[in-house]
Order: sequence, then C-alpha cells, then structure tokens
Amino acid sequence: MATAQLTGSTFGAAVSDLRRGWAQRALWGHLGWQDIRQRYRRSFLGPIWISLTMAVTAIALGTLYAGLFDNDLAIQLPHVLVGFIVWGFISGCINEGAEVFTSNVGLITHLPAPLSVHIYRLVWRQTLFFLHNLVVYVVMLFIFHQDLKWTALAVIPAFGLLALNGAWAALLLGIVATRFRDFVPIAQSIVQLAFFLTPIVWIYDELARSPNPTIAERAKLAEFNPFLHFLEIVRRPLLGQDQLLHHWIVVLAITVVGWALTMVVLRRYRARVSYWV
Repeated sequence: MATAQLTGSTFGAAVSDLRRGWAQRALWGHLGWQDIRQRYRRSFLGPIWISLTMAVTAIALGTLYAGLFDNDLAIQLPHVLVGFIVWGFISGCINEGAEVFTSNVGLITHLPAPLSVHIYRLVWRQTLFFLHNLVVYVVMLFIFHQDLKWTALAVIPAFGLLALNGAWAALLLGIVATRFRDFVPIAQSIVQLAFFLTPIVWIYDELARSPNPTIAERAKLAEFNPFLHFLEIVRRPLLGQDQLLHHWIVVLAITVVGWALTMVVLRRYRARVSYWV
C-alpha cells in the first residue's frame, strides 16, 4: 500500500495531504499532460478533436434553439458556445472526480504520493481542456463581435473559483464513490439531468422576462440551481455582460461550505481510500 499515506485522522493530516500534493506540481502536471497525449496518441488531429467536437455540437444546438425560441443567432450561438466551454469543465470535474481514485488504483497502491495529487492532476487536465476550447471562443469573437468591457478580466478570478470548487467536488465525490461504487452512475445521471436544467442552451434572462407569467415563474426556479451561478460568473464577462453580485455571493458561499464538508470527510476517511480501491 502507499507508504506515504498518513494514518492520523486529524485536520492537520488532511491539510498536510493537500499541501504535499500541491508541492508535487511537477508530478501531477506531467501526468495531466500525459493523459491528453495518451488519449489522442494515434489521432491525426490530436487534441483538436476536443474543440472540434464541442464546436460542432454547440453550433448545432445553438442554431436549433435560436429557431425554437425565435432568437437572433448572433446572441444565441455565443451564449451556447461559451456555456458549453464552461459546462465541459464543470461536468468533467464531477464525472471524472467520481472515478478519480478507482481509476488510479495502481498509482495509489504503489506510488508514495498524497491523495490530493490525483485531484490536482484531474483539475489540471480539465483546465487544459478549458484553455484549448477557448480557441473556439476566440474564433467566435471574429464572427460574432462581442462588446467586451474591462470587466471581462473578471473571468480570471471566476475561473479560479471554478477550479477551486472543481477540486473539492472531485475530492469529495472520489472518496464517496470509492466506498460506494454505485455512486458513480448516480453522479453521471445527475450531471446529465443538470445539463437540461441549467441555462446552457437556453437563455435564462429572456425566459425570466417572458410575458407569459407561468414561463417566467418557472424560469426563475433556475436561481436554485447552483450550476447557474458558476456558469454565469464565467460566461457573463466573456460575452461582455455586466456582472451580477448575487452570483458571486452564492459561489463564494458554496466554496466555503463545500471545502468545509470535504475537509471533514478527508480527515476521517483519507487513510482508508488506499484499502477501498
């Protein structure tokens, strides 16, 4: 078993795991790069498939929903495209996070490294995917000009919060799913359902202002969807829209509560993961 796993069930040991994992940036940084290279090792287009597949899907759904809601394609398509880019990071952290330890059983049982190394590796890999997909966003700017403001720089701290939440979500889900293997398909099903409940392909503001009071009231229920707030703090600056303070407040609250819960679980069950896998 991993000889470097600390057996103490204290918050100090849990924090130490996170610190030691962060200190091994060269390791998880290299592994993250290798994950992408391995996935597209014999592909002619290589990682370009990542952005190409996302772009084709976003264009198809953007065109479809623009027709269904009678929206201007120049508004609908950028909305869907940026939504797909952000959602790709969120769903990747959750789906892969649920399997982060079971899929790395060989490394966990033989490599003397903190558990957090695998979390940092996952978030780093998803960050590379996100940055790669931003190429499509840049191309979109030349086709559908967006009135970007200085507030577009808010995307930097917004993505930082997104990555911070992706880390605790992957760590928490990874521990739970390692103990209860049925949790993996449950998490994947929830993510799939959340895609349709989150304003990725439909525009929340327009439905909330609908003259039909029934539609408007139902649309406002999206405010209870936490994914909405994570999506908006990144998408709004990329589309030149004004930031809304309540989105940031909700995200910050979820960040604090999420990490607090994750640290409790990590403190109690960190040493057992190497046996559960």
